[in-house]
Amino acid sequence: MSRKKIIQSLSLLVLVSIQYAHSQTRTESDLLGKKEVPADAYYGVQTLRAIENFPVSGVKTNFYPDYVRAYAMVKLAAARANADVGRMKKEKLDAIEKACLAVIDGKYHDQFVTDLYQGGAGTSANMNSCEVLANIALEMSGHKKGEYQFIEPHDDLNMGQSTNDVYPTAIHVALLLHNDRLMKQAQLLSQSFHKKGDEFKSLLKMGRTEGQDAVPMTLGQEFHGFGNQLDAAVEILRKTEAYLYEENMGATAIGTGLTATPGYAEKCAAHLAKITGKPMVLAKDLIAATSSMQAFVMYSAALKNFAVALSKISSDLIFLASGPRTGIFEINLPPLQPGSSIMPGKVNPVMPELMNNVCFKVIGNDVTVTIASQDGLLQLNAYEPVVAIAIMESQAILYKSMPLFSANCINGITANEKVLKNYIERSVGIVTALNPVLGYEKTTELAKEALQSGKGILELIREKKLLTEDQIKKLLDPAAMTGQKQ
Repeated sequence: MSRKKIIQSLSLLVLVSIQYAHSQTRTESDLLGKKEVPADAYYGVQTLRAIENFPVSGVKTNFYPDYVRAYAMVKLAAARANADVGRMKKEKLDAIEKACLAVIDGKYHDQFVTDLYQGGAGTSANMNSCEVLANIALEMSGHKKGEYQFIEPHDDLNMGQSTNDVYPTAIHVALLLHNDRLMKQAQLLSQSFHKKGDEFKSLLKMGRTEGQDAVPMTLGQEFHGFGNQLDAAVEILRKTEAYLYEENMGATAIGTGLTATPGYAEKCAAHLAKITGKPMVLAKDLIAATSSMQAFVMYSAALKNFAVALSKISSDLIFLASGPRTGIFEINLPPLQPGSSIMPGKVNPVMPELMNNVCFKVIGNDVTVTIASQDGLLQLNAYEPVVAIAIMESQAILYKSMPLFSANCINGITANEKVLKNYIERSVGIVTALNPVLGYEKTTELAKEALQSGKGILELIREKKLLTEDQIKKLLDPAAMTGQKQ
């Protein structure tokens, strides 16, 4: 047989083997009866039912790696706590620990497959994690998938737990993990604005209030102002993170702790803090913590606040770059792509527009969080899934877009110095700076004449010889005029 035919035969054999493996199933049962689960799947019957019941968005749990890691962290903390209180045997703990650590390390994420949109207050997502971790632990212990007599998804992976404490705690952890990365990108974006502030510190320009000429400032002050707005919003994100530290593991179904061993809740909080590196603490009132969504509302509000600040800045950049011939045109944004399918030569401010689109979505997501949080009934909020979706999406799109905004827009902004100088010399707004030298009455007359004649203030001052060129130069010194230190 030729080498080519041997290779073809081997390829066919591999393909058949793969198809055969995928066609194989194992039988699993739950409350509703038996179902055939793919033999190679680490998930089980309840996950399979969720796949069939909720084919909604196509966005699965594993779309957010931190969310998957969060489940493994919570289950690891729970297993260690159960071992501490004498409920879980060491051999089971060892197997579950290995499974959880593997998932935390990024393995088996393809098995976390429930759609983010689901009914049941997150039960499907919790059981997906229980089944996957149980089957990983089984294989690592030398058993086969589905041999639950050795390690069982409910009895072992959900020991002393409920979806109602696992699910919100996992969301808290996931948001905390991603918040670190989000704040880092926000700080880098702020640094880009501050760097431009230093670069433009000596460029005098007119400030504007209500769209009208106000008083002089520097372009550097304007960009430092943008950076400082972001710095303040990041600080609020940092402080609001504290609301996510409080968790309700040990609350079980409604906060009474039914099925949890005494001491387990406190141990679980301590282990979770150690595993996550965050100061996780047990809620003072587990009934309140299980039914309330305050932590999500507060954190989402902080994201909204950040988005509002960033959107305002983005719109300011669009306005400052407007033109080039008939707008303000004080700055140039990097040209990234042709701006029109019909107008030759048009280049649009696509990156600030992108940033605004992202910010609008974050603001809208906060509305979703608000509505879902207020609509929970009694001891549980069944709408936590959409809250998780909204907040994680807000984190993700901000995280992805900010480095693009920095690299493709802010870092490449240049100043139109001639335009800035022309506005300063022609604006009536600089009369305020002339008050101490010429007096209020004279500057008022100059302002009136400038408005009537269309001439600039400095043009009139030179015509009337009210000031020498040296005096004008001193008055227009950026440091003196804008209150900056020498």
